Order: sequence, then structure tokens, then C-alpha cells
Amino acid sequence: MLEIVIEARNAAISPTMKVKRILPFRLRRMVGPFIFMDHAGPIGDIPSKPSSLDVLPHPHIGLSTVSYLFGGRVTHRDSLGVEQIIRPGEVNWMTAGSGIAHSERFEDPSALAGGELEMIQTWVALPEKDEESAPSFRNYTPDRLPIFTDKGVWMRLIAGNAYGLNNDVKTNSPLFYLHVILNQGASFGLPREHSERGFYIVRGTVEVSGITYHEGQMLVFTKGADPLILAKENTTLMLLGGEPLGERFIWWNFVSSRKERIEQAKEDWKQGRIILPPNDNKEFIPLPDDKSKPAGSPPKPEPLS
Repeated sequence: MLEIVIEARNAAISPTMKVKRILPFRLRRMVGPFIFMDHAGPIGDIPSKPSSLDVLPHPHIGLSTVSYLFGGRVTHRDSLGVEQIIRPGEVNWMTAGSGIAHSERFEDPSALAGGELEMIQTWVALPEKDEESAPSFRNYTPDRLPIFTDKGVWMRLIAGNAYGLNNDVKTNSPLFYLHVILNQGASFGLPREHSERGFYIVRGTVEVSGITYHEGQMLVFTKGADPLILAKENTTLMLLGGEPLGERFIWWNFVSSRKERIEQAKEDWKQGRIILPPNDNKEFIPLPDDKSKPAGSPPKPEPLS
């Protein structure tokens, strides 16, 4: 059965980059290992200073960031010296482990034209045994992400396994993550091999058990539920879930199974012990004074990805 419906909330991750924030939610902080989800765009109005969209260098611990674009381009730079332009249909999978800093820059004005820039970023919490692993980064091109089509259904497996699909995206715990497009009238079910499952409606509307749900909502289902998802119009979904990891604490960009580890990460960032990207080290986001008043240039961004 349906456990909860989460309504996306408005947030800002830079002075002009507004997002819909789905996870964490006070009544449902995680779905499987997924602990964070933001939906940015589509960007219709290009600011006079496109760099105001940029997310400056900032730190992470205890998680993997997963960036996926529907349109536009984003330049990623991190502490490892990686510089990677991510394009639609690709996956950027950065594992923070013991600590990494990265930036997300929107440096190609043509990629912002026509409301094309649109992306989803999720965070996947790490199992306790991997929380202090060495940071890493991988980019996966579309040819490495299998696609399945059926009558009225198109889907790409971003990571994990579902519906008999799998790929070589490296994960640390059992999960699934898919981009699904349904034509009007098409029906679809969630994968049954995972205990926690949900989907986010990027655009369009669906009907489940006679009730209609719309863009900006996430539906999470109880274990063993077998909902039938009916597209009321052409609809785009992001399906995600997996096996739970246990309690996690989250503050700003830090995730850990231990509160004291988050306190250490705060001090590490303040003291410069988490290295800035060597090719983007002239500015950064300071540690927020508290989680309700994050730092940054006015208007102040909320805790960011």
C-alpha cells in the first residue's frame, strides 16, 4: 500500500539556482539508501550573470552524490583534480567517503538557452564499513546504461538492478535508480526485488488506486506492495529505492551513522582539512552558522548538494 506522499519544497542552492527538494522529509528521511533528492530546472530565464547559478566548492562526507541531467550541461570539479562536463543521459557518481569538496558550474551559456537546463541530484548514504573509504569519482556515458522499451514505456537504468536490468555503475549497497518515460495510457509497476521503493513525478500525472498524483510529488510504498501506475498523460518518473542502511544523521552536506563524525567534518571544513578542487580553489562556501541559516552570498542558499 501507499505509505506516504511527499510534496517537493522550494529551496535554493545558489543565489539564483532554485530547486525542488524532495528528500530528506521530516516524516520519511530515506528511501532505501537514498537520503537526499533535488530537482533543478528547467531553467526558463537565464540570469544576466549566468555564474550566479554556480554552486561553489563545498564539502561532503559519508555519501555518494549522483547527478543526472535531462538537459543542459554542468561542469564538475573536485578535490581529486577531476574536471568533468556532465551531459544529458550520463551519470556522475562521486563517492565522498572520508571527505571531498566539489563545485558545479554552469559555464556554457548555450546550454542554458531555451529552458534546457534540468537535472536531478540524489545522495546515496554509504554503509558503515564504507563511510571512511577513499573519495572517488566516475562518469558513466549513456552507452553504459541499459535501456528497455515496451508498449508506451521507455526506461534507462541509472544504477543498481531492476526488472532484470543491471549495469557496471559501482554502488556500495543494494539499490535501484531509473529514469522512466510513460506515454499517456501506459501502465507500469515498481520492481519487486527491493524492500523500499518509491517514485518521483518529474512531469505529468499518474493514477494509482484511483487517485491522481502530479508533478513534484514522490510516492513511497510499503514493503510487498504492488501498485499499478497508470499514466494520465505523457509522464516522466524517477524510480528509486533499495535496502535500508539504518539510522543516518544529516547536517548541511554531511551524512554519517555517527553524530560525532559530523562534528569532526564541520571542524575539518573550517580548518581547511578537506581540500578544495585544485582547478577551482579561489572561492568556497563557508560552514553555515547553523543548519537553518546556511552561509553564502545573499540571498543565502539552503543546505546544498
